[in-house]
Amino acid sequence: MNRPASSLSARVVDCIANIPAAAWDACASGESDGGPENPFVSHAFLDALEQSGSVGRKSGWLPQHLVIEDSAGTVLAAAPLYVKTHSQGEYVFDHGWAEAYERAGGRYYPKLQVAAPFTPVPGPRLLVRAGRQERDARAALISALISAVENSGMSSLHVTFASRAESDLLEQVGFLTRLGVQYHWNNNGYGTFDDFLAALNSRKRKAIRKERAAVTEYGLDIRAYEGAELTTGHWDAFFAFYMDTGSRKWGRPYLNRDFFGRIAESLRDRIVLVLAEKDGQPVAGALNLKGPQALYGRNWGCLEDYRFLHFELCYYRAIDYAIAHKLPRVEAGAQGEHKIQRGYLPTETYSSHWIADARLKAAISDFLDRERGYIAQEKAALDEMSPYRQAEPA
Repeated sequence: MNRPASSLSARVVDCIANIPAAAWDACASGESDGGPENPFVSHAFLDALEQSGSVGRKSGWLPQHLVIEDSAGTVLAAAPLYVKTHSQGEYVFDHGWAEAYERAGGRYYPKLQVAAPFTPVPGPRLLVRAGRQERDARAALISALISAVENSGMSSLHVTFASRAESDLLEQVGFLTRLGVQYHWNNNGYGTFDDFLAALNSRKRKAIRKERAAVTEYGLDIRAYEGAELTTGHWDAFFAFYMDTGSRKWGRPYLNRDFFGRIAESLRDRIVLVLAEKDGQPVAGALNLKGPQALYGRNWGCLEDYRFLHFELCYYRAIDYAIAHKLPRVEAGAQGEHKIQRGYLPTETYSSHWIADARLKAAISDFLDRERGYIAQEKAALDEMSPYRQAEPA
Protein backbone atom coordinates (compact mmCIF):
# COMPACT_ATOMS: atom_id res chain seq x y z
CA MET A 1 0.00 0.00 0.00
CA ASN A 2 1.31 3.46 -0.84
CA ARG A 3 2.37 5.75 1.97
CA PRO A 4 -0.50 8.15 2.87
CA ALA A 5 -0.08 11.69 1.59
CA SER A 6 1.53 13.94 4.21
CA SER A 7 -1.16 16.60 3.67
CA LEU A 8 -3.77 14.29 5.21
CA SER A 9 -4.40 14.09 8.94
CA ALA A 10 -6.42 11.81 11.21
CA ARG A 11 -8.78 12.97 13.93
CA VAL A 12 -10.94 11.15 16.48
CA VAL A 13 -14.47 12.49 17.04
CA ASP A 14 -16.42 11.20 20.05
CA CYS A 15 -19.83 12.32 18.80
CA ILE A 16 -20.96 11.95 15.20
CA ALA A 17 -23.10 15.08 15.57
CA ASN A 18 -19.81 16.99 15.56
CA ILE A 19 -19.16 15.81 11.99
CA PRO A 20 -21.32 17.55 9.35
CA ALA A 21 -23.87 15.09 8.01
CA ALA A 22 -23.14 16.04 4.39
CA ALA A 23 -19.41 15.43 4.90
CA TRP A 24 -19.95 12.01 6.51
CA ASP A 25 -22.53 10.92 3.95
CA ALA A 26 -20.29 12.02 1.07
CA CYS A 27 -17.77 9.48 2.34
CA ALA A 28 -20.41 6.83 3.04
CA SER A 29 -21.78 7.17 -0.48
CA GLY A 30 -18.35 7.40 -2.11
CA GLU A 31 -19.55 10.55 -3.87
CA SER A 32 -19.37 14.29 -3.42
CA ASP A 33 -23.10 14.46 -2.78
CA GLY A 34 -26.07 12.18 -2.34
CA GLY A 35 -26.92 9.77 0.47
CA PRO A 36 -25.30 6.43 1.24
CA GLU A 37 -26.60 3.35 -0.53
CA ASN A 38 -26.39 1.43 2.75
CA PRO A 39 -28.55 3.21 5.35
CA PHE A 40 -26.75 1.67 8.32
CA VAL A 41 -23.58 3.71 7.80
CA SER A 42 -25.50 6.92 7.16
CA HIS A 43 -25.01 9.86 9.49
CA ALA A 44 -28.72 9.78 10.36
CA PHE A 45 -28.69 6.15 11.52
CA LEU A 46 -25.50 6.42 13.57
CA ASP A 47 -26.58 9.75 15.06
CA ALA A 48 -29.94 8.28 16.10
CA LEU A 49 -28.08 5.54 17.97
CA GLU A 50 -26.00 8.11 19.84
CA GLN A 51 -28.66 10.74 20.52
CA SER A 52 -31.07 8.10 21.84
CA GLY A 53 -28.44 6.63 24.16
CA SER A 54 -28.65 3.23 22.45
CA VAL A 55 -24.87 3.51 22.08
CA GLY A 56 -22.59 5.31 24.49
CA ARG A 57 -20.47 4.66 27.55
CA LYS A 58 -23.32 3.03 29.49
CA SER A 59 -24.03 0.56 26.68
CA GLY A 60 -20.37 -0.38 26.22
CA TRP A 61 -20.25 1.19 22.75
CA LEU A 62 -18.19 4.36 23.16
CA PRO A 63 -18.03 6.36 19.88
CA GLN A 64 -14.52 7.23 18.73
CA HIS A 65 -15.17 7.87 15.06
CA LEU A 66 -12.08 8.30 12.94
CA VAL A 67 -11.96 10.90 10.16
CA ILE A 68 -9.27 11.72 7.61
CA GLU A 69 -9.07 15.37 6.51
CA ASP A 70 -7.03 17.31 4.01
CA SER A 71 -5.18 20.53 4.82
CA ALA A 72 -8.37 22.54 4.21
CA GLY A 73 -10.34 20.48 6.74
CA THR A 74 -12.40 18.57 4.16
CA VAL A 75 -13.39 15.12 5.39
CA LEU A 76 -12.08 12.63 2.83
CA ALA A 77 -12.58 9.36 4.74
CA ALA A 78 -14.23 8.10 7.90
CA ALA A 79 -14.85 4.95 9.90
CA PRO A 80 -17.67 4.33 12.44
CA LEU A 81 -15.35 3.35 15.30
CA TYR A 82 -16.23 2.34 18.87
CA VAL A 83 -14.41 1.32 22.02
CA LYS A 84 -16.08 -1.86 23.23
CA THR A 85 -16.02 -3.24 26.76
CA HIS A 86 -17.80 -6.46 25.75
CA SER A 87 -18.68 -8.42 22.60
CA GLN A 88 -22.45 -7.97 22.56
CA GLY A 89 -24.47 -6.67 19.62
CA GLU A 90 -21.82 -7.55 17.02
CA TYR A 91 -23.05 -10.87 15.52
CA VAL A 92 -19.47 -11.98 14.81
CA PHE A 93 -18.70 -13.89 17.96
CA ASP A 94 -15.25 -13.59 19.55
CA HIS A 95 -16.13 -14.54 23.14
CA GLY A 96 -13.89 -17.61 22.84
CA TRP A 97 -10.94 -15.45 21.79
CA ALA A 98 -11.48 -13.20 24.79
CA GLU A 99 -11.74 -16.08 27.24
CA ALA A 100 -8.61 -17.78 25.88
CA TYR A 101 -6.57 -14.57 26.01
CA GLU A 102 -7.65 -13.74 29.52
CA ARG A 103 -6.93 -17.27 30.75
CA ALA A 104 -3.42 -16.76 29.39
CA GLY A 105 -3.07 -13.57 31.42
CA GLY A 106 -3.96 -11.04 28.72
CA ARG A 107 -6.60 -8.32 28.75
CA TYR A 108 -8.94 -8.58 25.78
CA TYR A 109 -11.27 -5.69 26.69
CA PRO A 110 -11.55 -2.89 25.87
CA LYS A 111 -11.17 -3.42 22.14
CA LEU A 112 -11.89 -1.34 19.05
CA GLN A 113 -14.78 -2.06 16.71
CA VAL A 114 -15.58 -0.66 13.26
CA ALA A 115 -19.24 -1.50 12.76
CA ALA A 116 -22.83 -0.46 12.38
CA PRO A 117 -23.89 -1.28 15.96
CA PHE A 118 -26.45 -4.05 16.48
CA THR A 119 -26.71 -4.45 12.70
CA PRO A 120 -25.44 -7.61 10.96
CA VAL A 121 -25.80 -6.06 7.52
CA PRO A 122 -22.81 -6.25 5.14
CA GLY A 123 -21.71 -2.95 3.68
CA PRO A 124 -18.91 -0.39 3.54
CA ARG A 125 -16.93 0.22 6.71
CA LEU A 126 -14.01 2.21 5.29
CA LEU A 127 -15.95 5.23 4.07
CA VAL A 128 -14.04 7.20 1.44
CA ARG A 129 -15.13 10.18 -0.62
CA ALA A 130 -14.61 9.62 -4.34
CA GLY A 131 -12.08 11.89 -6.03
CA ARG A 132 -8.46 12.52 -6.76
CA GLN A 133 -7.27 11.68 -3.25
CA GLU A 134 -9.43 8.61 -2.78
CA ARG A 135 -6.56 6.12 -2.72
CA ASP A 136 -4.44 8.18 -0.33
CA ALA A 137 -7.41 8.82 1.96
CA ARG A 138 -8.20 5.11 2.20
CA ALA A 139 -4.56 4.30 2.96
CA ALA A 140 -4.48 7.02 5.62
CA LEU A 141 -7.68 5.67 7.20
CA ILE A 142 -6.31 2.13 7.44
CA SER A 143 -3.00 3.38 8.81
CA ALA A 144 -4.80 5.48 11.42
CA LEU A 145 -6.95 2.51 12.50
CA ILE A 146 -3.87 0.37 13.05
CA SER A 147 -2.17 3.21 14.95
CA ALA A 148 -5.25 3.54 17.15
CA VAL A 149 -4.75 -0.04 18.35
CA GLU A 150 -1.00 0.25 18.78
CA ASN A 151 -1.06 3.61 20.56
CA SER A 152 -3.92 2.71 22.90
CA GLY A 153 -2.50 -0.61 24.03
CA MET A 154 -5.81 -2.33 23.26
CA SER A 155 -5.84 -5.98 22.30
CA SER A 156 -7.49 -5.77 18.91
CA LEU A 157 -9.50 -4.02 16.21
CA HIS A 158 -12.45 -5.69 14.50
CA VAL A 159 -14.05 -4.55 11.23
CA THR A 160 -17.27 -6.52 11.04
CA PHE A 161 -19.55 -7.15 8.04
CA ALA A 162 -17.18 -5.32 5.71
CA SER A 163 -17.43 -5.51 1.95
CA ARG A 164 -15.41 -8.21 0.19
CA ALA A 165 -13.15 -5.57 -1.40
CA GLU A 166 -12.45 -3.97 2.00
CA SER A 167 -11.72 -7.33 3.58
CA ASP A 168 -9.27 -8.21 0.81
CA LEU A 169 -7.53 -4.86 1.19
CA LEU A 170 -7.24 -5.19 4.97
CA GLU A 171 -5.87 -8.70 4.64
CA GLN A 172 -3.03 -7.34 2.50
CA VAL A 173 -1.83 -5.18 5.42
CA GLY A 174 -2.01 -7.87 8.09
CA PHE A 175 -5.62 -8.20 9.18
CA LEU A 176 -7.04 -11.69 9.64
CA THR A 177 -10.14 -12.47 7.57
CA ARG A 178 -13.13 -14.29 9.00
CA LEU A 179 -15.94 -15.70 6.89
CA GLY A 180 -19.58 -16.03 7.81
CA VAL A 181 -22.83 -16.99 6.09
CA GLN A 182 -26.09 -15.10 5.71
CA TYR A 183 -29.16 -15.69 3.55
CA HIS A 184 -30.11 -13.29 0.77
CA TRP A 185 -32.86 -13.37 -1.84
CA ASN A 186 -31.87 -12.31 -5.36
CA ASN A 187 -34.38 -10.77 -7.76
CA ASN A 188 -33.90 -12.54 -11.08
CA GLY A 189 -36.07 -10.06 -12.94
CA TYR A 190 -39.34 -11.41 -11.51
CA GLY A 191 -42.48 -9.53 -12.47
CA THR A 192 -44.68 -11.10 -9.79
CA PHE A 193 -44.42 -13.36 -6.76
CA ASP A 194 -45.79 -16.16 -8.93
CA ASP A 195 -42.85 -15.67 -11.30
CA PHE A 196 -40.55 -16.25 -8.33
CA LEU A 197 -42.51 -19.34 -7.32
CA ALA A 198 -42.23 -20.69 -10.85
CA ALA A 199 -38.44 -20.75 -10.43
CA LEU A 200 -38.72 -23.14 -7.48
CA ASN A 201 -39.07 -26.89 -7.51
CA SER A 202 -42.66 -28.05 -7.15
CA ARG A 203 -42.37 -29.24 -3.54
CA LYS A 204 -41.03 -25.92 -2.25
CA ARG A 205 -43.50 -23.98 -4.39
CA LYS A 206 -46.42 -25.88 -2.87
CA ALA A 207 -45.06 -25.43 0.65
CA ILE A 208 -44.84 -21.65 0.28
CA ARG A 209 -48.32 -21.44 -1.17
CA LYS A 210 -49.61 -23.53 1.74
CA GLU A 211 -47.96 -21.24 4.28
CA ARG A 212 -49.30 -18.08 2.67
CA ALA A 213 -52.78 -19.58 2.39
CA ALA A 214 -52.72 -20.50 6.09
CA VAL A 215 -51.96 -16.89 7.02
CA THR A 216 -54.96 -15.64 5.05
CA GLU A 217 -57.21 -17.77 7.28
CA TYR A 218 -56.39 -15.55 10.27
CA GLY A 219 -58.31 -12.65 8.75
CA LEU A 220 -55.43 -10.24 9.22
CA ASP A 221 -54.97 -7.04 7.27
CA ILE A 222 -51.31 -6.97 6.20
CA ARG A 223 -49.72 -3.99 4.49
CA ALA A 224 -46.43 -2.14 4.14
CA TYR A 225 -46.34 1.40 5.53
CA GLU A 226 -43.83 3.94 4.27
CA GLY A 227 -42.90 7.57 4.73
CA ALA A 228 -45.75 9.86 5.79
CA GLU A 229 -48.07 6.84 6.19
CA LEU A 230 -46.25 5.87 9.39
CA THR A 231 -47.81 7.26 12.55
CA THR A 232 -46.71 7.41 16.17
CA GLY A 233 -49.24 4.67 16.84
CA HIS A 234 -47.58 2.40 14.31
CA TRP A 235 -44.18 2.95 15.95
CA ASP A 236 -45.58 2.43 19.45
CA ALA A 237 -47.06 -0.88 18.35
CA PHE A 238 -43.89 -1.99 16.64
CA PHE A 239 -41.77 -1.07 19.64
CA ALA A 240 -43.95 -3.31 21.82
CA PHE A 241 -43.31 -6.16 19.37
CA TYR A 242 -39.57 -5.41 19.36
CA MET A 243 -39.35 -5.34 23.16
CA ASP A 244 -41.22 -8.62 23.50
CA THR A 245 -39.01 -10.43 20.98
CA GLY A 246 -35.79 -8.82 22.23
CA SER A 247 -36.53 -9.62 25.86
CA ARG A 248 -37.06 -13.28 25.02
CA LYS A 249 -33.93 -13.51 22.81
CA TRP A 250 -31.35 -11.37 24.56
CA GLY A 251 -32.79 -10.46 27.97
CA ARG A 252 -32.34 -6.75 27.29
CA PRO A 253 -33.12 -5.28 23.85
CA TYR A 254 -30.40 -3.04 22.42
CA LEU A 255 -32.57 -0.24 20.99
CA ASN A 256 -34.93 2.11 22.80
CA ARG A 257 -38.13 3.88 21.76
CA ASP A 258 -36.32 7.18 21.25
CA PHE A 259 -34.08 5.56 18.62
CA PHE A 260 -37.08 4.46 16.57
CA GLY A 261 -38.66 7.89 16.92
CA ARG A 262 -35.51 9.50 15.57
CA ILE A 263 -35.15 7.27 12.50
CA ALA A 264 -38.88 7.71 11.88
CA GLU A 265 -37.98 11.32 11.08
CA SER A 266 -34.40 11.26 9.77
CA LEU A 267 -34.75 8.07 7.68
CA ARG A 268 -38.45 8.39 6.90
CA ASP A 269 -38.03 7.70 3.17
CA ARG A 270 -35.94 4.59 3.77
CA ILE A 271 -38.29 2.75 6.11
CA VAL A 272 -40.73 0.00 5.17
CA LEU A 273 -42.76 -1.23 8.14
CA VAL A 274 -44.91 -4.27 7.42
CA LEU A 275 -47.75 -4.56 9.93
CA ALA A 276 -50.40 -7.23 10.47
CA GLU A 277 -53.59 -5.86 12.00
CA LYS A 278 -56.56 -7.62 13.56
CA ASP A 279 -59.76 -5.60 13.80
CA GLY A 280 -57.74 -2.44 13.27
CA GLN A 281 -55.16 -3.22 15.96
CA PRO A 282 -51.54 -4.16 15.07
CA VAL A 283 -50.61 -7.65 16.26
CA ALA A 284 -47.25 -8.15 14.52
CA GLY A 285 -44.70 -6.18 12.56
CA ALA A 286 -41.47 -6.40 10.58
CA LEU A 287 -39.14 -3.42 10.15
CA ASN A 288 -37.12 -3.00 6.96
CA LEU A 289 -34.79 -0.29 5.73
CA LYS A 290 -34.15 0.15 2.03
CA GLY A 291 -31.45 1.34 -0.30
CA PRO A 292 -31.38 1.52 -4.10
CA GLN A 293 -30.00 -2.02 -4.34
CA ALA A 294 -31.64 -3.89 -1.46
CA LEU A 295 -34.35 -4.16 1.14
CA TYR A 296 -32.80 -4.92 4.53
CA GLY A 297 -34.91 -6.86 7.01
CA ARG A 298 -34.08 -5.81 10.56
CA ASN A 299 -36.49 -6.46 13.43
CA TRP A 300 -39.67 -8.45 13.93
CA GLY A 301 -42.14 -9.06 16.71
CA CYS A 302 -45.57 -10.53 17.42
CA LEU A 303 -47.66 -10.49 20.59
CA GLU A 304 -49.90 -13.40 19.60
CA ASP A 305 -49.25 -16.85 18.17
CA TYR A 306 -49.94 -17.03 14.43
CA ARG A 307 -48.23 -19.91 12.68
CA PHE A 308 -46.29 -18.89 9.54
CA LEU A 309 -46.89 -15.17 10.16
CA HIS A 310 -43.16 -14.59 10.73
CA PHE A 311 -42.41 -16.03 7.28
CA GLU A 312 -45.16 -13.98 5.69
CA LEU A 313 -44.14 -10.63 7.14
CA CYS A 314 -40.35 -11.01 7.11
CA TYR A 315 -39.72 -13.04 3.96
CA TYR A 316 -42.64 -13.17 1.57
CA ARG A 317 -43.81 -9.57 1.99
CA ALA A 318 -40.19 -8.46 1.60
CA ILE A 319 -40.02 -10.36 -1.69
CA ASP A 320 -43.32 -8.83 -2.76
CA TYR A 321 -41.93 -5.37 -2.04
CA ALA A 322 -38.62 -6.00 -3.80
CA ILE A 323 -40.38 -7.27 -6.92
CA ALA A 324 -42.83 -4.36 -7.00
CA HIS A 325 -40.02 -1.81 -6.56
CA LYS A 326 -37.48 -3.66 -8.74
CA LEU A 327 -34.92 -4.01 -5.97
CA PRO A 328 -32.13 -6.47 -6.82
CA ARG A 329 -32.13 -8.32 -3.49
CA VAL A 330 -33.49 -8.77 0.00
CA GLU A 331 -31.14 -9.29 2.93
CA ALA A 332 -33.02 -10.98 5.73
CA GLY A 333 -30.44 -10.73 8.52
CA ALA A 334 -28.22 -13.20 10.34
CA GLN A 335 -28.71 -16.93 10.85
CA GLY A 336 -31.58 -19.19 9.87
CA GLU A 337 -31.20 -22.17 7.51
CA HIS A 338 -34.99 -22.21 7.28
CA LYS A 339 -34.67 -19.19 4.96
CA ILE A 340 -33.20 -21.37 2.21
CA GLN A 341 -36.42 -23.23 1.45
CA ARG A 342 -38.09 -19.83 1.16
CA GLY A 343 -35.74 -18.65 -1.58
CA TYR A 344 -33.00 -16.96 0.47
CA LEU A 345 -29.65 -18.46 -0.52
CA PRO A 346 -26.44 -18.71 1.55
CA THR A 347 -24.09 -15.78 0.96
CA GLU A 348 -20.61 -15.26 2.39
CA THR A 349 -19.94 -12.36 4.75
CA TYR A 350 -16.56 -10.95 5.79
CA SER A 351 -14.94 -9.44 8.83
CA SER A 352 -11.35 -8.35 9.41
CA HIS A 353 -9.36 -8.52 12.64
CA TRP A 354 -6.14 -6.80 13.72
CA ILE A 355 -4.66 -8.63 16.71
CA ALA A 356 -1.91 -6.79 18.55
CA ASP A 357 -0.39 -9.69 20.51
CA ALA A 358 1.66 -11.92 18.18
CA ARG A 359 0.86 -15.09 20.15
CA LEU A 360 -2.86 -14.40 20.19
CA LYS A 361 -2.74 -13.53 16.49
CA ALA A 362 -1.06 -16.84 15.66
CA ALA A 363 -3.65 -18.79 17.66
CA ILE A 364 -6.58 -16.95 16.07
CA SER A 365 -5.05 -17.32 12.60
CA ASP A 366 -4.86 -21.08 13.12
CA PHE A 367 -8.44 -21.14 14.36
CA LEU A 368 -9.68 -19.13 11.38
CA ASP A 369 -7.87 -21.40 8.92
CA ARG A 370 -9.71 -24.40 10.37
CA GLU A 371 -13.00 -22.50 10.67
CA ARG A 372 -12.74 -21.42 7.03
CA GLY A 373 -12.64 -25.07 5.98
CA TYR A 374 -15.71 -25.86 8.06
CA ILE A 375 -17.59 -22.89 6.61
CA ALA A 376 -16.69 -23.90 3.06
CA GLN A 377 -18.07 -27.38 3.71
CA GLU A 378 -21.16 -25.97 5.37
CA LYS A 379 -21.84 -23.54 2.54
CA ALA A 380 -21.43 -26.32 -0.04
CA ALA A 381 -23.98 -28.39 1.87
CA LEU A 382 -26.32 -25.42 2.16
CA ASP A 383 -26.00 -24.72 -1.55
CA GLU A 384 -27.28 -28.25 -2.17
CA MET A 385 -30.46 -27.31 -0.30
CA SER A 386 -31.39 -24.66 -2.86
CA PRO A 387 -35.13 -24.74 -3.64
CA TYR A 388 -34.59 -23.46 -7.18
CA ARG A 389 -35.13 -25.72 -10.15
CA GLN A 390 -31.71 -24.74 -11.47
CA ALA A 391 -28.82 -22.70 -10.16
CA GLU A 392 -29.94 -19.10 -9.67
CA PRO A 393 -27.72 -16.51 -11.36
CA ALA A 394 -25.45 -14.65 -8.96
